[in-house]
Amino acid sequence: MRVLIADDHDLLRDTLIAFLSADNDMELGSASNFEEAKRRICEDAHYDLVLLDYKMPGMKGLESLSEAIGLEGGQRVALISGQATRDIAEEALGLGAAGFVPKTLPAKSLVNAVKFMAMGEQYAPIDFMKAQEEEEPHAMAEQLTKREQEVLKGLTEGKSNKAIARDLDLTEPTIKLHMKTLFRKLEVNNRTQAAIVARDAGIF
Repeated sequence: MRVLIADDHDLLRDTLIAFLSADNDMELGSASNFEEAKRRICEDAHYDLVLLDYKMPGMKGLESLSEAIGLEGGQRVALISGQATRDIAEEALGLGAAGFVPKTLPAKSLVNAVKFMAMGEQYAPIDFMKAQEEEEPHAMAEQLTKREQEVLKGLTEGKSNKAIARDLDLTEPTIKLHMKTLFRKLEVNNRTQAAIVARDAGIF
């Protein structure tokens, strides 16, 4: 079984190679950039798996992944990354990648993933693929302070100023001041309009 590890992070590349070298059935090659990886693929004997770092020098994202898959030799190619999103992982798998490996995996799991892919299987960690992407901050909500958002939430729930003040451990006059600022920022004249704007915008 022959595996090429292409990553510009010396520590990760060397650590992975050291772990994999313990397997007597595995022969390893290494590269620190995409051009070197391509040269190794074309000049060396057949690789069962090529592991490409998504952000290493010379890599143009999924375009380079497709290029590596298409090189003569029929090698299986997988991505490893500490930054790529779930969407990128899904696109890579759709393009025929052997798998996607987050650098956050423990060393033992990472080694097992490489062996799994080298044997012809497709790999992607379930936890990573099912994780929710961080939601983009809401444009309207970004105009408001954390306290103003808390007041607005209470308002959309139909609470009185007194109830909101009690929930937030503030005084009613303070809540009224926050309301005044809210109305100005949301460009409304009363609490009913503020609640409608917040709901229509999907803030709460």
